[in-house]
Amino acid sequence: MSFLDFFRPAAEPEAQSRPVDHEVEPAPVASAQSAPNVQASTGHLFAGLDDPDLLAFMRTGGGTASGAYVNASKALQNMALLRCVTLISESIGMLPLNLVERGDEKRYATEHPLYDILKAKPNSWQTAYEFKALMQLRVMMHCNAYARVIWSRNQVLRLIPMCPKRVTAELDDSWNMVYKFTRKDGHQITLPAEEVFHLRDLSEDGVVGLSRVRLAHEAIGIAQQAEKAAARLFKNGVMAGGALSAAGALTDKAFGRLQESINDKTGSENAGKWMILEEGLKAEQFANTAADSQHLENRNHQIEEIARAMGVPRPLLMMDDTSWGSGIEQLAILFVQFSLQHWFTIWEQGIERTLLSKDDNKKLRAKFNERALLRGTLKDQAEFFTKALGSGGHAPWMTQNEVRELQDLARSNDKGADELRAPANQAKTPNDLVKTA
Repeated sequence: MSFLDFFRPAAEPEAQSRPVDHEVEPAPVASAQSAPNVQASTGHLFAGLDDPDLLAFMRTGGGTASGAYVNASKALQNMALLRCVTLISESIGMLPLNLVERGDEKRYATEHPLYDILKAKPNSWQTAYEFKALMQLRVMMHCNAYARVIWSRNQVLRLIPMCPKRVTAELDDSWNMVYKFTRKDGHQITLPAEEVFHLRDLSEDGVVGLSRVRLAHEAIGIAQQAEKAAARLFKNGVMAGGALSAAGALTDKAFGRLQESINDKTGSENAGKWMILEEGLKAEQFANTAADSQHLENRNHQIEEIARAMGVPRPLLMMDDTSWGSGIEQLAILFVQFSLQHWFTIWEQGIERTLLSKDDNKKLRAKFNERALLRGTLKDQAEFFTKALGSGGHAPWMTQNEVRELQDLARSNDKGADELRAPANQAKTPNDLVKTA
């Protein structure tokens, strides 16, 4: 077996430690010849010679200044990064993505085939939540996410995720986007732009996105080394709470009685009890050293660095000592406006670019419904809806059925439920009384 056989994506299976990408290729794939199973106990395995992680490994020697090697799969082992990625991916996955008619009515385009694909079933094995969460995870970890678009009679039938490590995006000589996808048998196919739904993060060339994991690999590497240092401390460090010192050596009898006394005072049920020290023993409690305090500060600082790179507010990483209380509503608004709005725009404009025709774009648009994350307390909602219905002298701007729809309640059959009207018990003005008389 040659050296290059370790990097062939088709002939040799990847190591079991790597996540397996379950993509379905629409065209039939010819089975490759069976090859001996390659197992690696040390080192790193890559998807192919064009794997970006391999190029970074060759250029940098496989490590950061801190001595840690950082790639997408290893970076997720950091709890701060994992929290950032899952928080945004799960939020994008759970929020409804609708196809809305442009214009004053803003009606959902339920009769359009793309509506059900975005809302319920993008393909035969994924739900809408699973598809959106997977695509969002990949664009955050690999800076690009791709899905094969299956068309039939100018209508989208399915969206099939493609592993970003098997896709190469480039501009051809005619300034058109083309995508080269390497199948599992090693065969490469070229796909035009209309057959690939592409999500890209911030980009320098407008073709592929910049990887936040690679840009922040030094901060992630320091965080990984700090976590390893903490693990070594728990494994090999001295965890005793203090020491007992004596001027001379203790007799065997005194040592035995001391050991029994210590054992009798351990456990939470003996908290606060006093010990009797004999033969001039003195108790000295261990205190945190400056190095221990600096280690904790360093770990907290790296969490903040990762939060900055991923655009997630610090309190959402479960590290703030401050109790937000009523300020949690403002924190949710901050998260939606400065963390999720960026991704909302990428998704919505990507859908309009690839999945909607020129004529459909004039009539329809894709829109996330972020109201699910912006709902306040029941008291705040009641106050808002009361004013929206026209209470307190305000001009009404919502009907009863519009309010009921936002609260997931059934429509009312009342004649005035679809009309803008002030409450019947609202006090009449003097002019109204004159007119009535």
